[in-house]
Amino acid sequence: MLTKVVALFLVAIAVLAMFGRLRVGPPRIGRRRPPERLSRARLCTSCNRLLVGSEPCSCGGSRGQDSGRDPPQG
Repeated sequence: MLTKVVALFLVAIAVLAMFGRLRVGPPRIGRRRPPERLSRARLCTSCNRLLVGSEPCSCGGSRGQDSGRDPPQG
């Protein structure tokens, strides 16, 4: 009895997997967009700490500059 239940469960899962792979209708344009590029990190010009948000650095330095590093590729 238990083997019948397990077998039916596995068959049901296999049927669901087949329906999940089924493609119906025209392909959707723009379905997979490339990830947006991240902006470069800002660094304090005095202490070289990373700046988050629009607040100035806690050391009293300037508001920051572009770090010149490449953004992480994702």
